[in-house]
Amino acid sequence: MELSGNIVDVLNRKIFPGTITVEDGKINNVQRRGDDINPSLALGMAGPFIMPGFIDSHVHVESSMLIPSEFARLTVLHGTVATVSDPHEIGNVLGIAGIRYMIDNGKKVPFKFYFGASSCVPATAFETAGAVIDAEGIRELFEKDGLKYLSEMMNYPGVLHGDAVVMDKIKIAHSLGRPVDGHAPGLKGDEAKNYITAGISTDHECFTLDEALGKIALGMKILIREGSAAKNYEALHPLLGSHPAMVMFCSDDKHPNDLVIGQIDQLVARSIAHGYDLFNVLTSACVNPVKHYGLEVGLLQPGDPADFIVVNNLKDFKVQKTYINGLLVADGGKTLINRVPSEIVNNFNTSRKNVKDFYVDVEFDGTPEIRVIKALDGQLITEEIHQPGKMLDAKLISNTDNDVLKITVVERYGNSKPAVAFIRNFGFKKGAIASCVAHDSHNIIAVGASDEDICNAVNGIIDYKGGISVAVDGNVEVLPLPVAGIMTNEDGYTVAEKYTRLDAMAKSLGTTLHAPFMTLSFMALLVIPQLKLSDKGLFDGAKFEFVDLYV
Repeated sequence: MELSGNIVDVLNRKIFPGTITVEDGKINNVQRRGDDINPSLALGMAGPFIMPGFIDSHVHVESSMLIPSEFARLTVLHGTVATVSDPHEIGNVLGIAGIRYMIDNGKKVPFKFYFGASSCVPATAFETAGAVIDAEGIRELFEKDGLKYLSEMMNYPGVLHGDAVVMDKIKIAHSLGRPVDGHAPGLKGDEAKNYITAGISTDHECFTLDEALGKIALGMKILIREGSAAKNYEALHPLLGSHPAMVMFCSDDKHPNDLVIGQIDQLVARSIAHGYDLFNVLTSACVNPVKHYGLEVGLLQPGDPADFIVVNNLKDFKVQKTYINGLLVADGGKTLINRVPSEIVNNFNTSRKNVKDFYVDVEFDGTPEIRVIKALDGQLITEEIHQPGKMLDAKLISNTDNDVLKITVVERYGNSKPAVAFIRNFGFKKGAIASCVAHDSHNIIAVGASDEDICNAVNGIIDYKGGISVAVDGNVEVLPLPVAGIMTNEDGYTVAEKYTRLDAMAKSLGTTLHAPFMTLSFMALLVIPQLKLSDKGLFDGAKFEFVDLYV
């Protein structure tokens, strides 16, 4: 196969007209057909431009609600040829068997999934998960399954305090020459230094430029994240100008409706619009992940795997064609990856709930002052605020006038009593939403304006053994997620349409959140400060301990 156009040689920082020859899935030759093109002039030229494919340097495929084979069908349209994927969502549900499900399904399609060994299954000891992966399990994933890195070490308190199990996992990774991914929201100074000194090489949780610069100074690479809920690009993009060799792009968590629209291609286009050097941007998007993780992904050099894309120009980066190992997988806005059959695996063992399960009885006189989770749009971090609780018949209820709504986490692996707390900034005036996508243990999480609506939304999830739901006026709409309770094997575009419908229904209840389901899914993630809720109770992520509902 031969393909001609303006070739963007990112490694050598050159653009020139030429022809690429592909044989047996590899680039056999890159033939120059003219003089170098000035990059500033190239920005104003029409294509086609042939360039390396994009790499999402940290993503949880499960958050798309799609199994890997369906995820690949959508993402190649945006020029992504590979992902560095942490499968800890399914790992927390099904353990090593779940990770192997992801690996096996991903191998059925022409796409380069690089799954990591999930370091935190469970994420903490303060919640109920469906599985445990110990240090020997990590070794098995490296030695038997050939995984390339230790996925994000979320238990940063364990690192800072030298927890034996945590340190054993890091030691195993280092002994086998695997890099260790980080997760250190807000860590600065000596804490950041000690965390990085433990041998942790990346972080995708920075939400201020100062934090990111401090970590870079200590040798850590920063992943600029722009997902459905967490949006850190605007805070961190100056790193592309100051430290391009230390930066990668990632989406982390993208719901299917957002994945249909774009991925790393969006960040590249935004970066060019900000005026950053073309080659610095493309180094971050294409080259740095390959070098850091040792990926078998081509960079448009002779002898490389034929992984490349054709784009319309170097401003919009609208992808016209995507090739992986020389195979055309996307053409003219249409995916050429076929759907593949897949099995259903799950771990879901709880029964339907009653409205009384969500009551919060107050057994003392007066109006209590309560701790309230303050959700922040576009961020995974939360704040703790204190508010008077709203009372009815000696019970605490949602206060729609003051936007203090009831939130619950219901264990999916057994029938323990639901944990109940309160949250601000969801803004519902009626109804409730629920989801079995609740990082990282994936118990059921719900928020709503009344106990009845919350109960209906939760039971909608239980009836299908996983999914997301909206309950209002006695009616319940559910998007079933039968694979581990967090994914579906349905067609990705069909799922995106269904999700868009439920997202619109959720927003019709009164919320102004950009992605209410995605925001909800992180309200149980205890390793992100400040206040969160697990199935065992209200948790202070800064102190790393449970706290009482009452102040």
